[in-house]
Amino acid sequence: MNKSFHKEVLNAINKKSGKKISSGAVNKLASTVKPSTLQNEAQLRKLIKQVSAMANIPVSEETVKEIVAAVKKSGMNPNNMESLMKMMLNK
Repeated sequence: MNKSFHKEVLNAINKKSGKKISSGAVNKLASTVKPSTLQNEAQLRKLIKQVSAMANIPVSEETVKEIVAAVKKSGMNPNNMESLMKMMLNK
């Protein structure tokens, strides 16, 4: 992920959440994500809930289902986290 995009994503998360999230916290969470995470619904749900908790933004079960369906439907390359972040920011 390029540096300017990383900064843009972090700024968007902080603005939406009203909470200052450090790049270290994001990097720590991102380091646990593997390509298989996006292929396994249980792992993807867990990731969505972790991001929700970190940003202190509640995510309804309906929204979780929509994100899971969008990830599956998109056929996105699980190695491309930038695409996933863009999709989630537009949600």
